[in-house]
Amino acid sequence: MTAELIVEKKKLENPPLTIHYLGDRVLRQPAKRVAKVDHNIRKLAEQMLQTMYSADGIGLAAPQVGINKQIIVVDCEPNNQDNQPLVLINPEIKSFGSTPCDGQEGCLSIPGVYLDVTRPDEIEVAYKDENGRPRTLKANGLLSRVIQHEIDHLKGVMFVDRVQNGLALTEELNKHGFSPQAVKPIK
Repeated sequence: MTAELIVEKKKLENPPLTIHYLGDRVLRQPAKRVAKVDHNIRKLAEQMLQTMYSADGIGLAAPQVGINKQIIVVDCEPNNQDNQPLVLINPEIKSFGSTPCDGQEGCLSIPGVYLDVTRPDEIEVAYKDENGRPRTLKANGLLSRVIQHEIDHLKGVMFVDRVQNGLALTEELNKHGFSPQAVKPIK
């Protein structure tokens, strides 16, 4: 988006931040709004991007790296050097499309688990960019899904909480060493 956040899209042997996994309480805390976008917030966003690329992710929320702030980073084209990643600070979905859409989701905090989740296909989101400027973005398809998934993290919600097929969910979690008791189904 700007020259201030130049992050190479590559895997680092030692990413700057540590990803927390399903079952860790830090993932269930509602994140706090960022009061001021400054150098420290930009540095955090940069480290989040480096950590996300190192883990082969396309989205990462600050709570996933143990930081209780409303910041998400998204890059749906991590192999495209020309595609700039998005940094969304204090993101808020202003409107949802009316068409529900099923899609497979995974999460860096639940590695190896991929399950179908129903979400609206389109959203409009308001946020501040890495320079503190207010922005709005209309997104659909994968970008919409990733932003919704990451904003859920800011509320302490994990994608597995939204999975309707309980049998598949339990089977997948058990297969990958996660406890089905860590899921908090959305009513």
